[in-house]
Formats: sequence, C-alpha cells, structure tokens
Amino acid sequence: MADVVNVGVNLDAFSHAISGIQALRSSVSRVFEYLKDGMKNRETLEGREKQFIAQFQDNLQAVNRDLNELERLSGLVGRPSESHPLHNSGLLSLDPVQDKTPLYSQLLQAYKWSNKLQYHAGLASSLLNQQSLKRSANQMGASAKRRPKVQPSTLVLPPQYVDDVISRIGRMFPDMTIELFRPNGTSAVLLVTLGKVLKAIVVMRSLFIDRTVVRGFNENVYNEDGKLDIWTKSQYQVFQKVTDHATTALLHYQLPQMPDVVVRSFMTWLRSYIKLFQSSCQRCGRFLQDGLPPTWRDFRTLEAFHDTCRMRFRRKHSAGV
Repeated sequence: MADVVNVGVNLDAFSHAISGIQALRSSVSRVFEYLKDGMKNRETLEGREKQFIAQFQDNLQAVNRDLNELERLSGLVGRPSESHPLHNSGLLSLDPVQDKTPLYSQLLQAYKWSNKLQYHAGLASSLLNQQSLKRSANQMGASAKRRPKVQPSTLVLPPQYVDDVISRIGRMFPDMTIELFRPNGTSAVLLVTLGKVLKAIVVMRSLFIDRTVVRGFNENVYNEDGKLDIWTKSQYQVFQKVTDHATTALLHYQLPQMPDVVVRSFMTWLRSYIKLFQSSCQRCGRFLQDGLPPTWRDFRTLEAFHDTCRMRFRRKHSAGV
C-alpha cells in the first residue's frame, strides 16, 4: 500500500510519476533523433519510406503511451493539504511589496551569519575543552581560606539615615523642594517640585531609587484618596519624554556601594531641567523641534539636546573616535 503523508501527497505515486517524466522525455528525444537521422539506406526508395514511416509511428505511439501513463500517475499523486503549516516561510506571502523587499539578499546574509556563528562557536568550544580548569578540593579550600571575605552590601538602611541624606540634598538646591512621604512603612516616596517647571515623584526602596514619574507643574499628583499617584503618566508629551529620560538616568547612575552618591547625582541631573523651556539645543541651536523643547540632558555635562540631535551627536563623535 502506498504511503500517504499527512499533507495529502501519495509518495509512491509521486516517485512513479518522476520515473514517468523521465520515460516521456526519453521517448520524445528518440522521435527527434529519428527525424534527424532520416531514412536508412535501402535498395529501393519505397522500402526506405515504409521502414521510416513504420519506425516513426512506433516512436509516436511510445510517446503517447508514456504521456497517458504520466497523466494517470498525476491523478494518483494527490493534492497537498491547504492546512499544511508553513511556519515562518508562510509569512512571506503576506508582504504586499515583494518586488521592493530584498528577501534574497537578506536570507543570504542571515545564512552566512549563521554559518560564521557556528564556525566561531566550534572554535570556542575546542579552545575551552583544551583549557579545562583542573582544581582539586584541597586547592579550592586553601584558596578559599586565603581569600578575604567581602562584606555584603545591605539594601535596608535606617529611615533616619535616609531622611538625613534627603534633607542634605534639599539644602544643596534651594530652587528644588523635596517632600518625603512614607505611605508603606519604611519605603520613602519623594515629591520633588522643580521651580514652576515640573513635579517628579521618586519611589524609593530604602536609599535606592526604584522608579520616577515626571508631570507638569500644574498637573495633579494625588489620587482621589489623597495619596501620591505614582503610576499615571503626564498628559503632556514633553513630560512623558522627561520621564523616559529619567528612567534611563536611573540605569546610568548605578553605584550600589554608595547609594547616597547615586541619589545626589540623580537629583543634580534632575535639577538641570529648571530651564527646560529656556535652554536651546547644543547641536542645532533651536528651542523647538517637532513642537518639543530639548528634553535630553547629558549625564556628564548636563547639556540640553533634542532626541534626534543627541543621536546624531553621538554618531558623529563615535565616527570621529
């Protein structure tokens, strides 16, 4: 019994159909070769014509026989099931601009990249196998005894210490008002008012900043129950941008051993927005771009940039290096 796979194709008939195609091509080739050779040398012209016509008819009958056999086998092959999963290759048909999409070059580049990755992974594996670490339990025990113990950094600091650090930072910046709340016990939430420009809600765990939300000076920062709203975004796009940049700044200022320095550095960076609507971009010199002021502040120099100008500025300096 012929094997039928789950896609609805009879593999046995498919194999015989391929053989039938080869036989049909051979019989057609014999017809044209016989026409090319012409009539054989015979004693009489009538004998040559009869022999040629008879052989030519046999060749045509062979072509007809092979063609009928191929049509019969084609009906037995079956039609592939339309529910056959094509996986990721099926997404290619969804692209409405096939002619404009360089699929072949991208696939070729991905294939070369995967081959190179496999090659380098093999080299790395062979090198690591050659340089395997050989340590005994005694050696590890001796080295462990000689190694000094590192004091773990604690994430929980006394609330009095946190209050003292925040108050010192508040005295450093007279134009910045910092109000400290403890709605959930020891964890502090800061409401930072920067002049008449913006308000920032800084959520802290001990002395580590967890998240920041920046809103406009005239926006409400409290819930209906009178608590600080630490989740709602600003309704203005400019302060949404500043919130995103503040989140990036939290990732930049990371020094677990000295959390007070991190808080002071972040507050110094946040204070640079005191002239959010008065500073021009350091690259293009404009105050507005797409209706927005320069919302990015450099982490080191605190200079103001638009988002697009900052990216171009970085690319230019990286290319120069």
